[in-house]
Amino acid sequence: MSTDSTSGTVIAQGAEIPALGLGTAGMSGDDCQRAVETALAVGYRQIDTAQLYDNETAVGRAVAESEVDREDVFVVTKIHPDNAARADVHESTQRSLERLELQTVDLLLLHGPSDEVPLEETIGAMNELQHDGLVEHIGISNFGIDGLEDAMAHSETPIVTNQVKYHPFHQPDDLVTYCVENEILLTAYSPLAEGAVVGDDRLESIGEPYDKSAAQVALRWLIQHPYVAAIPKAASREHIEANADIFDFELSPEEMRAVFELGGGPSDRLVDQLQLE
Repeated sequence: MSTDSTSGTVIAQGAEIPALGLGTAGMSGDDCQRAVETALAVGYRQIDTAQLYDNETAVGRAVAESEVDREDVFVVTKIHPDNAARADVHESTQRSLERLELQTVDLLLLHGPSDEVPLEETIGAMNELQHDGLVEHIGISNFGIDGLEDAMAHSETPIVTNQVKYHPFHQPDDLVTYCVENEILLTAYSPLAEGAVVGDDRLESIGEPYDKSAAQVALRWLIQHPYVAAIPKAASREHIEANADIFDFELSPEEMRAVFELGGGPSDRLVDQLQLE
Protein backbone atom coordinates (compact mmCIF):
# COMPACT_ATOMS: atom_id res chain seq x y z
CA MET A 1 0.00 0.00 0.00
CA SER A 2 1.07 3.60 -0.39
CA THR A 3 -0.13 7.08 0.43
CA ASP A 4 -3.81 7.58 1.12
CA SER A 5 -3.87 11.26 0.22
CA THR A 6 -7.34 11.76 1.65
CA SER A 7 -6.69 10.50 5.18
CA GLY A 8 -3.04 11.47 5.07
CA THR A 9 -1.54 8.10 6.00
CA VAL A 10 1.30 6.17 4.38
CA ILE A 11 1.72 2.45 4.94
CA ALA A 12 5.25 1.31 4.17
CA GLN A 13 7.15 -1.77 5.33
CA GLY A 14 4.54 -2.52 7.97
CA ALA A 15 4.54 0.96 9.45
CA GLU A 16 1.55 3.30 9.35
CA ILE A 17 2.93 6.83 9.20
CA PRO A 18 1.19 10.21 8.90
CA ALA A 19 1.96 11.70 5.48
CA LEU A 20 2.35 15.17 6.98
CA GLY A 21 4.56 15.88 9.96
CA LEU A 22 6.05 18.86 11.73
CA GLY A 23 9.77 19.38 11.26
CA THR A 24 11.51 20.99 14.24
CA ALA A 25 15.09 21.60 13.05
CA GLY A 26 16.28 25.01 14.19
CA MET A 27 13.59 25.37 16.85
CA SER A 28 14.25 25.19 20.57
CA GLY A 29 12.84 25.82 24.03
CA ASP A 30 9.44 27.39 24.51
CA ASP A 31 9.13 28.28 20.81
CA CYS A 32 9.57 24.64 19.85
CA GLN A 33 7.17 23.43 22.52
CA ARG A 34 4.56 25.94 21.44
CA ALA A 35 4.90 24.95 17.77
CA VAL A 36 4.51 21.24 18.55
CA GLU A 37 1.51 21.88 20.81
CA THR A 38 -0.10 23.97 18.07
CA ALA A 39 0.60 21.34 15.43
CA LEU A 40 -0.95 18.59 17.53
CA ALA A 41 -4.01 20.75 18.22
CA VAL A 42 -4.38 21.48 14.50
CA GLY A 43 -4.25 17.79 13.61
CA TYR A 44 -0.65 16.86 12.88
CA ARG A 45 0.18 13.37 14.10
CA GLN A 46 3.86 13.04 13.13
CA ILE A 47 6.49 15.06 15.00
CA ASP A 48 10.12 14.94 13.83
CA THR A 49 13.08 15.73 16.07
CA ALA A 50 16.72 14.63 16.46
CA GLN A 51 19.56 14.51 18.93
CA LEU A 52 21.29 17.08 16.73
CA TYR A 53 18.45 19.60 17.11
CA ASP A 54 18.82 19.84 20.90
CA ASN A 55 15.06 20.16 21.29
CA GLU A 56 13.89 16.68 22.31
CA THR A 57 12.99 17.97 25.79
CA ALA A 58 10.71 20.64 24.33
CA VAL A 59 9.12 18.14 21.93
CA GLY A 60 8.57 15.63 24.72
CA ARG A 61 6.99 18.25 26.97
CA ALA A 62 4.61 19.27 24.18
CA VAL A 63 3.57 15.68 23.50
CA ALA A 64 3.06 15.04 27.22
CA GLU A 65 0.95 18.17 27.74
CA SER A 66 -1.10 17.79 24.56
CA GLU A 67 -4.69 16.58 24.76
CA VAL A 68 -3.86 14.14 21.96
CA ASP A 69 -3.27 10.61 23.26
CA ARG A 70 0.35 9.47 23.12
CA GLU A 71 -0.55 6.43 21.02
CA ASP A 72 -1.98 8.74 18.35
CA VAL A 73 1.30 10.67 17.91
CA PHE A 74 4.07 9.26 15.70
CA VAL A 75 7.34 10.53 17.20
CA VAL A 76 10.54 10.38 15.16
CA THR A 77 14.03 11.07 16.45
CA LYS A 78 17.49 10.51 15.03
CA ILE A 79 20.84 9.21 16.24
CA HIS A 80 23.67 11.68 15.69
CA PRO A 81 26.31 10.09 13.40
CA ASP A 82 28.84 10.65 16.21
CA ASN A 83 26.78 8.17 18.26
CA ALA A 84 26.87 5.41 15.64
CA ALA A 85 28.94 2.89 17.65
CA ARG A 86 26.91 0.11 19.27
CA ALA A 87 27.27 1.28 22.88
CA ASP A 88 26.63 4.90 21.88
CA VAL A 89 23.49 3.94 19.96
CA HIS A 90 22.10 2.34 23.11
CA GLU A 91 23.20 5.09 25.48
CA SER A 92 22.20 8.05 23.32
CA THR A 93 18.81 6.58 22.46
CA GLN A 94 18.10 5.98 26.14
CA ARG A 95 18.94 9.63 26.79
CA SER A 96 16.68 10.67 23.91
CA LEU A 97 13.81 8.69 25.42
CA GLU A 98 14.40 10.35 28.78
CA ARG A 99 14.37 13.81 27.22
CA LEU A 100 11.25 12.93 25.23
CA GLU A 101 9.62 11.44 28.36
CA LEU A 102 8.71 8.38 26.31
CA GLN A 103 8.96 4.65 26.89
CA THR A 104 9.20 3.97 23.17
CA VAL A 105 9.98 6.05 20.11
CA ASP A 106 7.92 5.24 17.02
CA LEU A 107 10.74 5.67 14.51
CA LEU A 108 14.48 5.94 15.09
CA LEU A 109 16.72 7.07 12.24
CA LEU A 110 20.46 7.22 11.77
CA HIS A 111 20.83 10.92 10.93
CA GLY A 112 23.56 10.39 8.35
CA PRO A 113 26.41 8.07 7.37
CA SER A 114 29.24 7.68 9.89
CA ASP A 115 32.83 7.98 8.74
CA GLU A 116 34.04 5.98 11.73
CA VAL A 117 31.58 3.13 12.38
CA PRO A 118 30.48 0.40 9.95
CA LEU A 119 26.80 0.72 9.07
CA GLU A 120 26.30 -2.94 10.01
CA GLU A 121 27.24 -2.16 13.63
CA THR A 122 24.86 0.79 13.90
CA ILE A 123 21.92 -1.00 12.29
CA GLY A 124 22.55 -4.03 14.50
CA ALA A 125 22.36 -1.85 17.59
CA MET A 126 19.15 -0.26 16.34
CA ASN A 127 17.71 -3.75 15.83
CA GLU A 128 18.63 -4.54 19.45
CA LEU A 129 16.70 -1.48 20.60
CA GLN A 130 13.70 -2.81 18.69
CA HIS A 131 14.07 -6.19 20.39
CA ASP A 132 14.16 -4.40 23.74
CA GLY A 133 10.93 -2.55 22.97
CA LEU A 134 12.49 0.90 23.06
CA VAL A 135 12.04 1.54 19.34
CA GLU A 136 9.13 0.53 17.12
CA HIS A 137 10.56 1.13 13.63
CA ILE A 138 13.95 2.11 12.23
CA GLY A 139 15.23 3.99 9.20
CA ILE A 140 17.97 6.25 7.90
CA SER A 141 18.44 9.85 6.78
CA ASN A 142 20.65 11.51 4.17
CA PHE A 143 21.62 8.27 2.45
CA GLY A 144 21.76 7.53 -1.27
CA ILE A 145 20.55 4.34 -2.92
CA ASP A 146 23.75 2.41 -2.17
CA GLY A 147 23.59 3.31 1.51
CA LEU A 148 19.91 2.45 1.66
CA GLU A 149 20.57 -0.96 0.12
CA ASP A 150 23.38 -1.57 2.63
CA ALA A 151 21.09 -0.65 5.53
CA MET A 152 18.43 -3.01 4.23
CA ALA A 153 20.95 -5.81 3.84
CA HIS A 154 22.25 -5.41 7.41
CA SER A 155 18.90 -5.06 9.18
CA GLU A 156 16.83 -7.88 10.63
CA THR A 157 13.77 -5.63 10.39
CA PRO A 158 12.46 -3.38 7.60
CA ILE A 159 14.15 -0.06 6.89
CA VAL A 160 10.94 1.96 6.90
CA THR A 161 12.17 5.29 5.54
CA ASN A 162 15.02 7.33 4.15
CA GLN A 163 14.61 10.97 5.14
CA VAL A 164 16.17 13.30 2.57
CA LYS A 165 15.83 16.78 1.13
CA TYR A 166 13.09 16.78 -1.50
CA HIS A 167 11.20 19.75 -2.90
CA PRO A 168 10.19 21.07 -6.35
CA PHE A 169 13.63 22.58 -6.98
CA HIS A 170 15.62 19.61 -5.65
CA GLN A 171 14.43 16.27 -6.98
CA PRO A 172 16.52 13.14 -6.24
CA ASP A 173 14.76 11.31 -9.07
CA ASP A 174 16.61 7.98 -8.86
CA LEU A 175 16.13 7.72 -5.10
CA VAL A 176 12.43 8.59 -5.34
CA THR A 177 11.98 5.95 -8.03
CA TYR A 178 13.86 3.36 -5.97
CA CYS A 179 11.78 4.04 -2.86
CA VAL A 180 8.50 3.81 -4.76
CA GLU A 181 9.57 0.56 -6.46
CA ASN A 182 10.62 -0.98 -3.15
CA GLU A 183 7.73 0.40 -1.08
CA ILE A 184 10.03 2.37 1.23
CA LEU A 185 8.85 5.70 2.56
CA LEU A 186 10.80 8.74 1.41
CA THR A 187 10.37 11.43 4.04
CA ALA A 188 10.91 14.85 2.48
CA TYR A 189 12.61 17.42 4.69
CA SER A 190 12.88 21.07 3.62
CA PRO A 191 9.80 20.39 1.43
CA LEU A 192 9.23 24.13 0.97
CA ALA A 193 12.86 24.73 -0.06
CA GLU A 194 13.40 26.79 3.09
CA GLY A 195 10.74 29.22 1.92
CA ALA A 196 11.89 29.45 -1.71
CA VAL A 197 8.64 27.96 -3.04
CA VAL A 198 6.66 30.88 -1.60
CA GLY A 199 5.66 33.21 -4.40
CA ASP A 200 6.83 30.92 -7.20
CA ASP A 201 4.77 31.92 -10.24
CA ARG A 202 4.16 28.42 -11.58
CA LEU A 203 3.16 27.01 -8.20
CA GLU A 204 0.90 29.99 -7.53
CA SER A 205 -0.84 29.60 -10.90
CA ILE A 206 -1.43 25.89 -10.23
CA GLY A 207 -2.93 26.73 -6.84
CA GLU A 208 -5.26 29.50 -8.00
CA PRO A 209 -8.21 27.31 -9.12
CA TYR A 210 -8.11 25.55 -5.74
CA ASP A 211 -7.59 28.74 -3.72
CA LYS A 212 -4.28 27.30 -2.51
CA SER A 213 -0.88 28.90 -2.06
CA ALA A 214 2.37 27.95 -3.76
CA ALA A 215 3.51 26.29 -0.53
CA GLN A 216 0.31 24.25 -0.29
CA VAL A 217 0.76 23.11 -3.91
CA ALA A 218 4.33 22.02 -3.20
CA LEU A 219 3.23 19.99 -0.18
CA ARG A 220 0.27 18.50 -2.02
CA TRP A 221 2.58 17.52 -4.89
CA LEU A 222 4.79 15.61 -2.47
CA ILE A 223 2.10 13.70 -0.62
CA GLN A 224 0.43 12.73 -3.89
CA HIS A 225 3.48 10.57 -4.61
CA PRO A 226 3.08 7.03 -3.38
CA TYR A 227 5.47 6.41 -0.48
CA VAL A 228 6.32 10.04 0.23
CA ALA A 229 5.71 12.01 3.43
CA ALA A 230 6.60 15.65 4.08
CA ILE A 231 7.76 17.33 7.29
CA PRO A 232 7.62 21.10 6.76
CA LYS A 233 8.99 23.24 9.57
CA ALA A 234 6.72 26.03 10.81
CA ALA A 235 6.62 28.07 14.00
CA SER A 236 3.54 30.28 13.65
CA ARG A 237 -0.02 29.02 13.97
CA GLU A 238 -0.82 30.59 10.59
CA HIS A 239 1.85 28.59 8.76
CA ILE A 240 1.22 25.40 10.74
CA GLU A 241 -2.48 25.53 9.83
CA ALA A 242 -1.83 26.45 6.19
CA ASN A 243 0.61 23.58 5.72
CA ALA A 244 -2.00 21.14 7.04
CA ASP A 245 -4.72 22.43 4.70
CA ILE A 246 -3.73 20.20 1.77
CA PHE A 247 -6.12 17.27 1.99
CA ASP A 248 -9.17 18.83 0.32
CA PHE A 249 -7.84 19.12 -3.23
CA GLU A 250 -5.96 16.95 -5.70
CA LEU A 251 -3.51 17.89 -8.44
CA SER A 252 -4.16 16.53 -11.91
CA PRO A 253 -1.45 14.52 -13.71
CA GLU A 254 -0.74 17.61 -15.83
CA GLU A 255 -0.34 19.76 -12.73
CA MET A 256 1.90 17.16 -11.10
CA ARG A 257 4.12 17.19 -14.19
CA ALA A 258 4.20 20.98 -14.19
CA VAL A 259 5.64 20.93 -10.67
CA PHE A 260 8.19 18.31 -11.70
CA GLU A 261 9.29 20.62 -14.52
CA LEU A 262 10.58 23.06 -11.89
CA GLY A 263 13.32 20.51 -11.21
CA GLY A 264 13.92 19.44 -14.77
CA GLY A 265 11.00 17.08 -15.26
CA PRO A 266 10.32 13.51 -14.10
CA SER A 267 12.08 10.48 -15.52
CA ASP A 268 10.08 8.10 -17.70
CA ARG A 269 10.13 5.57 -14.85
CA LEU A 270 8.65 8.07 -12.44
CA VAL A 271 6.02 9.09 -14.99
CA ASP A 272 4.97 5.43 -15.17
CA GLN A 273 5.03 4.96 -11.38
CA LEU A 274 2.96 8.05 -10.69
CA GLN A 275 0.69 7.46 -13.69
CA LEU A 276 1.35 10.94 -15.06
CA GLU A 277 0.67 10.08 -18.70
